[in-house]
Amino acid sequence: MPLHLDARQRAMLEEMHVRVWWPQEPEPAPAAAAAAAAAAAEAPATRVPAAAPAPAPAVVARAAPAVPAPAPVPTPRQERADEGRSAAIAAMDWSALQQAVAGCEACKLCSTRKNTVFGVGPAAPEADAPPRADWLIVGEAPGEQEDLRGEPFVGQAGKLLDNMLRAVGVSRHGDAKAAPQSAFIVNVLKCRPPGNRNPALDEVAQCEPFLKRQIALLQPKIILAVGRFAVQSLLADSVADVQTVPLGRLRGKVYRYAGVPVVVSYHPAYLLRSLPEKAKAWADLCLAMETAETLKSR
Repeated sequence: MPLHLDARQRAMLEEMHVRVWWPQEPEPAPAAAAAAAAAAAEAPATRVPAAAPAPAPAVVARAAPAVPAPAPVPTPRQERADEGRSAAIAAMDWSALQQAVAGCEACKLCSTRKNTVFGVGPAAPEADAPPRADWLIVGEAPGEQEDLRGEPFVGQAGKLLDNMLRAVGVSRHGDAKAAPQSAFIVNVLKCRPPGNRNPALDEVAQCEPFLKRQIALLQPKIILAVGRFAVQSLLADSVADVQTVPLGRLRGKVYRYAGVPVVVSYHPAYLLRSLPEKAKAWADLCLAMETAETLKSR
């Protein structure tokens, strides 16, 4: 253990010639001490690395929900132009009406169609006169085959429609031997919507003057409206909220369009997908036939 001696005790031991060894720290060599001092001066202070900031949470970009563009509001000039166009169509004879439909460019469908589809029925007695038809069948819009041939209801739906009409004595070809009553068949739209999509409101609006003039010139005894868009076009002024009423709820009644009785039924293309509904369509045909016979007897 170390000795703790004061100065007086040390002096006494030296007088008795007793030598005591005291451990001392060795002095560093001058060169080593200088090197150590230089290293200490030059070495940077030790720093504790700061913790890396936590990465910000990734922000997932979400596309805003698609909002349909509002329908353009017609300007007063456009409204006057539409009124002038409708008035001009309302004054056309049968031949001029056919030519107007064939050259129509009132909506964007003119850029995608192959052919316009005016309608089909018995032959007209004169060049500028409309054909004489007892029934008018109004469908929705041409499909692919109708667009290629320029005639309505020529596919499987057309075959079904012809068979149904023939069963109640009606033919689109005006063959009195095969069927005592004739039918003229048209669509609300005269051009095919691409991909057979539903008609747009502006497309219907541009084609309605053609349909109105066809009805005025043909003067049918009965109108059979097949499909939702045909029904909405014909009953827009006589049935409240017709745009939202299911077609099934409109069946079984006789309506009026410009004084002509209108019977509502399913589109033949729908009947091909829903075979049980054929019985309802047959009931609609019977109602139309009874209505036409009642008017004939008056």
